Amino acid sequence: MNDRYGMEFSFISADGVKRLVTPVGQAIIAGWTARDVAAMEHHIVELEAIGVPRPKRTPMFYRVGARRITTADRIEAVGGHSSGEVEFVIFHAHGQLWIGVGSDHTDRKVETYGITVSKQMCDKPVAPQLWPLSEVEAHWDRLQLRSQVQIDGQLHTYQEGGVASMRHPRELISLYERDYGPFVEGSLMFCGTLAAIGGIRPAQRFEFALIDPVLDRRIGHGYEVATLPIAEAE
Repeated sequence: MNDRYGMEFSFISADGVKRLVTPVGQAIIAGWTARDVAAMEHHIVELEAIGVPRPKRTPMFYRVGARRITTADRIEAVGGHSSGEVEFVIFHAHGQLWIGVGSDHTDRKVETYGITVSKQMCDKPVAPQLWPLSEVEAHWDRLQLRSQVQIDGQLHTYQEGGVASMRHPRELISLYERDYGPFVEGSLMFCGTLAAIGGIRPAQRFEFALIDPVLDRRIGHGYEVATLPIAEAE
């Protein structure tokens, strides 16, 4: 396992809330995870429109540095070509699987010629709250994902839809383990996203949430995006 470092999460369950500093050992981005082939094709076409090549197979699993995972409310990105996308997250911690939500913030310009590199370019914000998979699994397909973006001072709905459009967490873990080995303690996986309403675009702020209408609760987070300049060649 890679170098581990601790992050503080609120582990929220029927037994109460425990705030624990927990090691994150490896970070994985699962892409092209849609159950609905037509919906996945829509997202592939959406990315092709900005120059991102089609995947060779689906789903795909990309490794990124564990230290890219953050609960910060501000990230820095080079240039103005990056954007977020809401995803549910699986985290293996304290002997069980937990569900969270995050943003696979990605440099879209770099993505056109190197998807793995583009995933490593940006921090990956996650909400600091988690639920046990065991508490939501019976009504898994009822969970909802939502994101909003702030552009020029205006807040817009950016993505909205159900996790039912993507493969189940246990299926993704099984597919990952088939090719890459055990999803061990400390592993965290982003699990796929929804099409952007109005197309993929950068924003000054990105907010995201996972909503459980059955247990009437939600977890979420938001972050500002500070754009760093690209130095021109002399």
